[in-house]
Amino acid sequence: MDLSKLERVEEFIYEIPADYRDDMNVPARIVADRSLLEQIKDDLSLEQLINVTTLPGIAFWALGMPDIHQGYGFPVGGVAATKLPDGVISPGGIGFDINCGVRLLRTGIVHRDVRDKIEPLVHELSRSVPSGYGRSGRLTLANAQMVEGVLEGGVPYLVERIGVGEPDDVEFIESGGRIDGANIAFVSEKAKQRGRDQLGTLGGGNHFLEVQVIDELFDEAAAEAMGLVPGELTVLIHTGSRGLGHQVCTDYLREFGRVMAEHDIELPDRQLACAPMSSEAGKRYFGAMCAAANFAFCNRQVLTHRVRQVIARELGEAVDAKVEVVYDVAHNIAKVEEFDGDEYCVHRKGATRAFGPSMPDVPTAYRDIGQPVFIPGSMGTSSFVLVGTDEAAAASLNSTCHGAGRQMSRTAAKKRIGGKELRKELASRGIVVRCPSNAELAEEAPLAYKDVDRVVDVVSQAGIANKVARLRPVGVLKG
Repeated sequence: MDLSKLERVEEFIYEIPADYRDDMNVPARIVADRSLLEQIKDDLSLEQLINVTTLPGIAFWALGMPDIHQGYGFPVGGVAATKLPDGVISPGGIGFDINCGVRLLRTGIVHRDVRDKIEPLVHELSRSVPSGYGRSGRLTLANAQMVEGVLEGGVPYLVERIGVGEPDDVEFIESGGRIDGANIAFVSEKAKQRGRDQLGTLGGGNHFLEVQVIDELFDEAAAEAMGLVPGELTVLIHTGSRGLGHQVCTDYLREFGRVMAEHDIELPDRQLACAPMSSEAGKRYFGAMCAAANFAFCNRQVLTHRVRQVIARELGEAVDAKVEVVYDVAHNIAKVEEFDGDEYCVHRKGATRAFGPSMPDVPTAYRDIGQPVFIPGSMGTSSFVLVGTDEAAAASLNSTCHGAGRQMSRTAAKKRIGGKELRKELASRGIVVRCPSNAELAEEAPLAYKDVDRVVDVVSQAGIANKVARLRPVGVLKG
């Protein structure tokens, strides 16, 4: 796209005005600097963002984050709010991997005390955490009661009824690990079957489990509130709802494609298929999406349980470890949220909440600092912990980005570097890697991603989240 069409409205916010195209209902905005804009223009993400502005009921603007890149219908790194009750909900604005998200665990383990144990630790994690496409886990939804418990009860059900995890975990998960509105009656049998044996699995693509060292602090008070101490190990888990969520999205994209005509909805891209939230189809999708989101929270909860078991088994005699949840945040989801007294359906695809200290959903322990935000890099670069700001409400609909963002397709990445070569390169930098496929490893090479430091700096300078800590990888388990 021709960047000359962008108007700078603030130092790090650019806008395509609503009169750029006749069918636009609101402007399209993007949070970026000039360097990131030059990378963004190389795919169709800005065109997709403009298409999002045509959704019925969309308010404010369609917003692109610094990690924006081309996706299905919506760009990845896209945020849009539609005014309720009749504004639409669009599965493409949530994504196929519903509630793909990130959970950070602190361990209390000092890296230098276990430096020679990192490789066997990562190896044992790879044995306990199934990764790769189609892999099954060890906790099967064996009966209808368990299906209902997980899909409607979320993490509280796992903790209270199955004994997976600790009671304190729930406090530090977005929405308490359970989104109200979930209804298993709206989840197809095929979706339930696909998810039956996938709790506690990473899946493929860019999903990962990463062992990291807290490398640097930028805000000591916020870091103290989160229990982050320089030199200690953390574990970052990135996965979602697996086949169950994918099937929910597939099912309702088909249904919405059929019902749009009933609501006189015409869109420039069929991948934006949608329905009013107040419609029967919209209510069914929202109920199914919430159920899939609960499944994803439970998936990360089971993985947390596995991490605790492995660390206790491998390091228990050497260190006094206590693995605790810092926070868990979703980045492929739609939530009903309030702005200026009105309710909106806020779509976040490849974007996360960035709630400031004044928001009631922030855990009590973080009320003075704001909600933790995680922006992972790639397996060869650092990840960052930030906190949301109250200014993010007006600047970005309480949202920020979910990672560095791809700057190169998976096919292009594989042409640039081989998996075997990449393993050696990472090993030379002290990073232990386990991945079932060299091809899949190459697809996620660090060179395929934007500069995470630049992305994080833009987020911070735009005022939507503040930097707290940098995490350096020492062990990576890739999906």
